[in-house]
Amino acid sequence: MTIRSIEIDGHAGTITIARTDAGALVTAGNQVAFEMRRDEPREARFARAYEAAKVIYGRDRKGRCAATNSMIHEVWTELDRVAGC
Repeated sequence: MTIRSIEIDGHAGTITIARTDAGALVTAGNQVAFEMRRDEPREARFARAYEAAKVIYGRDRKGRCAATNSMIHEVWTELDRVAGC
């Protein structure tokens, strides 16, 4: 079974994670946030999950992601599931 897309309702709107031939495409509303390739290194994929978590959970006063590390890992897990990593 493969997951084609996931929608997550977040603080700043809806995030859509859709499977592509190379990995996953992440859109926020009507704008493309980023594209994650499934062959990217682990650190790069975590950085992508951090950026997606900023949209989902919002930002604090300093502009950092208002999510705990485990919340970011949950977003990362969903990105990897859709991308097929």
